[in-house]
Amino acid sequence: MNENFKSGFVAIIGRPNVGKSTLMNHLIGQKIAITSKKPQTTRNRIQTVYTCDEGQIVFLDTPGIHKAKNKLGEYMVQVAERTLKEVDAIMWLVEPSTFIGAGEQHIVQQLGKVTTPVVLVINKADTVKKEDILPCIAKYNEVYQFADIVPVSARTGENTDELLKVIMKYLPYGPQFYDEDTITDQPERQIVAELIREKALHCLNEEIPHGIAVLIEKMKARKKVMDIEATIICERDSHKGIIIGKQGSMLKKIGTAARIEIENLMDAKVNLQLWVKVRREWRDSELYMKNYGYNPRDI
Repeated sequence: MNENFKSGFVAIIGRPNVGKSTLMNHLIGQKIAITSKKPQTTRNRIQTVYTCDEGQIVFLDTPGIHKAKNKLGEYMVQVAERTLKEVDAIMWLVEPSTFIGAGEQHIVQQLGKVTTPVVLVINKADTVKKEDILPCIAKYNEVYQFADIVPVSARTGENTDELLKVIMKYLPYGPQFYDEDTITDQPERQIVAELIREKALHCLNEEIPHGIAVLIEKMKARKKVMDIEATIICERDSHKGIIIGKQGSMLKKIGTAARIEIENLMDAKVNLQLWVKVRREWRDSELYMKNYGYNPRDI
């Protein structure tokens, strides 16, 4: 083993919709976490792996830290906050603004409970002038003592190489946890379910709230085709009608978009069949949450 090799775990935290999943996907060079303009897109802790000659970084993309409104929300916040205590470094993503609201103050309180090095990552740096980032840095330095501050653009990749170098500084020396070909520990079924959920979020736009989940009923390979059957879970009959659309048009649109993405992921033809079921208030049911991959008892 190279005695100068470093390896460790890094949590990516931040308020919902600041670009955590987009940044992680860019850093590892492949799409694993789904992205959406809607808040609270990420619901579980998604683990991905970046390996280079200098070391290995295991990224933990956590759900956004926010004020919970139901059992699913409580589960998401607990996952995010527990992660802070289990890592070697923390990347806190913020937008290039001098406004530090209640959400950011809540994160500062959570960071005050740990001794882990925190790197402030000012995302969306491509949306402002460089001189406008300096007041943002000054403002955040007033509320927390950061190990480092790095402006980046997750969308364009600007300065992400520098971010990787900075993160590597705070990792301990040691052997790699995964072989160099590993990019995620997520089961294939979970990735497929999340891709379908992402396409549903994109296609449905603002028509229904975040009360949807995706359950993979079947994944079976035959020759050069992967047969996938999945159910989109929603909370109301009215939502079911919107998801299906007139003569099934919306469901077909979601399925087509998801199938293309899944085929790219699997490098194989995919036969995707989608259904829609109503499970009222599933986000407040521990049984349904567990069935859909969110188990509060695992925390």
